[in-house]
Amino acid sequence: MNLPALTNLFTYYGRLYCMDEFILANVKGVYMTNTVHGPTPVVIISSEDGKIMPIYVGMAEGVSIHTGLNNKVTQRPMTHDLMMTIIERLGATITGVQIDEIQDGIYYARLTLSYNDSTIDIDARPSDCISLAVRQDVPIKVCKSVFESSIISEDDLDGSLTIDSFL
Repeated sequence: MNLPALTNLFTYYGRLYCMDEFILANVKGVYMTNTVHGPTPVVIISSEDGKIMPIYVGMAEGVSIHTGLNNKVTQRPMTHDLMMTIIERLGATITGVQIDEIQDGIYYARLTLSYNDSTIDIDARPSDCISLAVRQDVPIKVCKSVFESSIISEDDLDGSLTIDSFL
């Protein structure tokens, strides 16, 4: 796996951040794929030109992303629904999600909030950012070099099922 060149990164609070251009991405869906650990949820992110990248997540996170993506309402609020309520009641809005780093196979992301005419970036897991983004139809941007180093083929999804088949 190729990692982004260090010249495309800057350090902020001990984390390297992408200075490369970002590409707009969409969540294609949440699938279940077989790994050495058994069936594992994977979020498929697609670029505007149809290329895809995987982000492996836990089962609870996969279900939450799938629920938000499909506008499903649960009997009781899920954690990400609670987070949305807290953000809204505090008068803030989510304005963006940036997946800006991959290190040792782990993706890193930032959630951008707008509050009182200020912009606040919060370090967060990509799965949490994606789950919130799909609930608010917020743009998801991926560092171009991170996306390009993570591209997989549609053929790599052969045998994968949508997470619906496991719920």
